[in-house]
Amino acid sequence: MEEMEIPTEHLQEAIHEKAEEEKEKWVMWVALSTAFMAVLAAIAGLMGGHHVNEALIDQIKASDQWAYYQAKGIKREISASADKILEAIPGSKVVPTAELKEAVARYEKEKEEIKATAEEHQKASEEHLEKHVTLAKAVTIFQIAIAISAIAILTRKKPLWYGSIALTLAGAVFLLLGILH
Repeated sequence: MEEMEIPTEHLQEAIHEKAEEEKEKWVMWVALSTAFMAVLAAIAGLMGGHHVNEALIDQIKASDQWAYYQAKGIKREISASADKILEAIPGSKVVPTAELKEAVARYEKEKEEIKATAEEHQKASEEHLEKHVTLAKAVTIFQIAIAISAIAILTRKKPLWYGSIALTLAGAVFLLLGILH
């Protein structure tokens, strides 16, 4: 009788191929998650850039308003001084006009309105900068997570990949804070 040959070589090869496929699936998941991290980093980066630009625009508007405020202050002082000079001239036939007193009052009122507008722009600028800082933190965390994912693929160590996923979740928290804040 002939011995029956058991094809163990094929069985070992099939097991080895299956194990390689499992490794490849893991690598594929790392690649997909890394691509997702890159998308989140890009979104956070774009939003952070938008907010820093808006902060700059609002700061410029505030500076313009403060310059306008100073100009109104100078005009007010000139009108008030002219009124006082005209009153102080002895025997002057020129009587301080009501127009000067009205101008002083008008400039004072306009200064308060301008001041309020300038402060609004300053506050808006500060809020945009706060959002930018929060979003910049998200971008940094996402970039670190991407780097750790790359190291995980190179070293074939899943714990590193899990760490990058945890960092991605932390980055997502900062991204949401930047959006909702």
